[in-house]
Amino acid sequence: MKCAAFLAAALFMVASAPASAGELLGGVYVHDVKLPTDLSGIERGLDLQIGYRGGRIARTPLQPYIFGALNTAGQTSYAAVGLSAKFGRTLYVRPGLGIAIHNGSAGKFFNARQIAFGSRVLFEPEIAVGTRINDRLSIEASWIHMSHAQLFGGENPGIDNLGVRLNLKL
Repeated sequence: MKCAAFLAAALFMVASAPASAGELLGGVYVHDVKLPTDLSGIERGLDLQIGYRGGRIARTPLQPYIFGALNTAGQTSYAAVGLSAKFGRTLYVRPGLGIAIHNGSAGKFFNARQIAFGSRVLFEPEIAVGTRINDRLSIEASWIHMSHAQLFGGENPGIDNLGVRLNLKL
């Protein structure tokens, strides 16, 4: 039931954006990068990402997005939906905040082979720095984080993915 509500909300957000202002996105990410602030770094592989970002909502810089990421090593794959905002034109910064659902472990206890996220649904903050290549194509370096922010228990290893994605304006 939660999954159906998640997908319905995602489809509503994407459908409410103007179709002509949207863009397709695709990227490659290093999965579960070990950063100094987290306890993870135990899963491996690359994440292949594909998604859609809608046009701006009214006169705000906000844009809805939806994407999926498939892990090449059979580790945690996920789908996310949220809002991002683009600041700048040729060179830009794009922060975003969403929710994700994953197929990894939703357990609450440490596992040496797989991240125990503690919840099936996670927060998904991200930030990208990008540049416009031409009127239809841009490229971004981005960081994607997922965790439950200790809302479902004290153990919250989270995951960080670093990568690059191309955006093609429709």
